[in-house]
Formats: sequence, C-alpha cells, structure tokens
Amino acid sequence: MPYDAVVVGAGPAGLTAATYLGRFRRRVLVLDGGEPRANWIPESHNTPGFPEGVGGPALLARLRLQAERHGAEIIGARADRLVRIKDHFEIALEQPAAPVRARFVLLATGVIDRKPPIEGVDEAIRRALVRICPICDAYEAIDKRIAVLGDGPLGAREALFLKTYSTRVTLLHLGRLGEQVDTERLAANGVEVLPTMARDITLGDTVRTVCGGRTHEFDCLYLALGCEMQSRLAVSWGAAHDGDGNLIVDRHQQTSIDGLYAAGDVVRGLNQIAVAASEAAIATADIHRRLRGA
Repeated sequence: MPYDAVVVGAGPAGLTAATYLGRFRRRVLVLDGGEPRANWIPESHNTPGFPEGVGGPALLARLRLQAERHGAEIIGARADRLVRIKDHFEIALEQPAAPVRARFVLLATGVIDRKPPIEGVDEAIRRALVRICPICDAYEAIDKRIAVLGDGPLGAREALFLKTYSTRVTLLHLGRLGEQVDTERLAANGVEVLPTMARDITLGDTVRTVCGGRTHEFDCLYLALGCEMQSRLAVSWGAAHDGDGNLIVDRHQQTSIDGLYAAGDVVRGLNQIAVAASEAAIATADIHRRLRGA
C-alpha cells in the first residue's frame, strides 16, 4: 500500500514534516539517510523555546520522538532514485530493499559543510572551538578573538558580519588572494587578512596559525568554505535550482516538479532550524490539502 507521503531526510525539517503529517492523520514514511547537519550543534541558543540552549543531538531526539508518537514510520535508508509511476512516486533505496511508493515526496536532505583538512576539526566543532554558522552562534563569540577561514568572497562576507560582535576579527584566507576578496573594504572595517594554509592551523585550547614567521592565536574559528547541496535526487530529475544547487520552490514549498516538495537547507534561503521547521509546516499543509481533494 503506498504511503501518503515519503519524507527524505531526518533533520529538523524532515522530522517536523513527519509530525505534521502524522497529526494530519496521514501515512508517512521518513527515510533517515544518516547524520544530519544539526547533529553537529554543540548547543544552540537561538532555537525557539530553549532559553537555556539545546544541543543538536538532544533536539533531534525530541523531534524524532514527537514524530513517532504521531504515527510516523522512520527507517534507516538512503534514497537513490526517484521516478513517477502514474499518479505516484517510486523511490528506489541504495541498499537492497524494495522501493517505496507515495503520492507525495518531501525532500529535507539538507547540506554538507565543507571542512578543511585540519587535524581534530570534527572534535573541535563538537566543542565549539570551530564553528559553522555565525547567524546561529556569533552572539556567544562577543568580544572574542575571531578567525574566519575562507577561500573566496564568502569568507570576506562572514568576517564583515562578525564585526557586529567583536572588534577582533581576522580573515584567514586559504591560498593566494585574488580580486574576489575586497581587501580594502576589509581593512577599512578593521578586519585583518592573513594568507594561510590549512596545514599551518592547529586546534587545541585555542586556534593557532603561523603567518610570516609569527604565531597568531584566536578564541574560535568560523569555517566559510561553503556547502555541498544534497539536492541530487531532485536535480537529476530536472527540478529547478540555482547555480549552487539550492532547490527553487513556490510559496507552498513545491519544486518545479508537481508533487515533489522541499524544505530546510536544501532550499534556497536562510539555513536555520526555525526556517526549516516553518517550511516543513507550509509544505505538509499543502500536501494534506491536496490529499483531501484527491
């Protein structure tokens, strides 16, 4: 028997979508393809409803429990291929297993952050020495010695953004500086620029790098190396997307393919938990509306 909807991804967007669909009394399956980006969060203080902060694993556990309590079925599986058969989608799974079918599909596959080849970077992210999202946690870096690691204009933009929180912001630029980095604007805003190599950065109690024979020390390091969009399933089927692979959706979160929705970081826009949850609510409300009329 086909599901009413299959949700691909078990991060904040996917699990919120599952809760909404379950409460709409719809038969929903969630494909949990592995560790979501939110699992890397040491402690979030801008997630609504958690004034004392909440860690990513704890938040995901609560979201998962909520979805399951409302009838969502969650399995560990990765979607490999998507096809339409008459009025249903069929999703082939990567591991040997029977394909699953559903009237609607919601992609909540997110992104994967690019990380530099620095020893101990994963552990440093988990203890908040290395950070990924300045919108999420720059408030916790107020007045600290902040370094931003980048290899293009994104690093410069994040360094300027972080000047709101500290006067001591340095851009560590990987490789040679080019025209894409406005060094004059950075200098005018008090941002020091240091060309560096990943091998020169060490992570301990602080962040250290050697440049020009001098050792520079920082309290935290922000990665500004971009993301790899996890939109292959939709893009390979011809869904509209921008140059970076972000899926383009309408006001109901539907992609350019009828019946295929998307929510969260895989969609063009602000990559935030609150945004992911709201997009999931919008998408599932439209799916429920269409199922009622079917």
